[in-house]
Amino acid sequence: MHSFGWWPTLVVLSVATFTDLRSRRIPNWLVFPYWLAGIVVQGVLFGWHGIGQSLAGAGVAIGIFGALFLLGGMGAGDVKLCAAVGAWIGPVQMIFALIFTALAGGVIVMIWAALGGFLLDLFKGTGDLMAGWKRGTFRDPEATIENPRRRKMPYAPAIAVGTLFSFFVR
Repeated sequence: MHSFGWWPTLVVLSVATFTDLRSRRIPNWLVFPYWLAGIVVQGVLFGWHGIGQSLAGAGVAIGIFGALFLLGGMGAGDVKLCAAVGAWIGPVQMIFALIFTALAGGVIVMIWAALGGFLLDLFKGTGDLMAGWKRGTFRDPEATIENPRRRKMPYAPAIAVGTLFSFFVR
């Protein structure tokens, strides 16, 4: 990643974190222009190779987070945000960002569950998920956006932490 991407990424991740914490949504008006700008900036600075790297970075994010979305593990806004970040940072740094995001998400969810008083429920749900994988049932039928009884954690803060840590790897 080149230094030109630090400030736009920091701004977009800050706004996405704020809106996700406030409304559990990451707005398209934020993500899509940022995504397009990443492709354009990479193309202007590095030509076709930059565009290829930008698309590959978005593809890595869509491949991994898209699978988690299909399994019901995250929202579409999280996938789009990661794809937009990938367009700016490229595939190699995106892999590091996703690893750090997963670690940050694990820490955040443990703190969130402990403060919310449902840490034991979290562990039970993880056990149910693992048993469901063994039975071949991947998706919890009650885990839908329309069901307010399900606990949903905003994931933009973990994406922000993971992405910002990835800037210091390379």
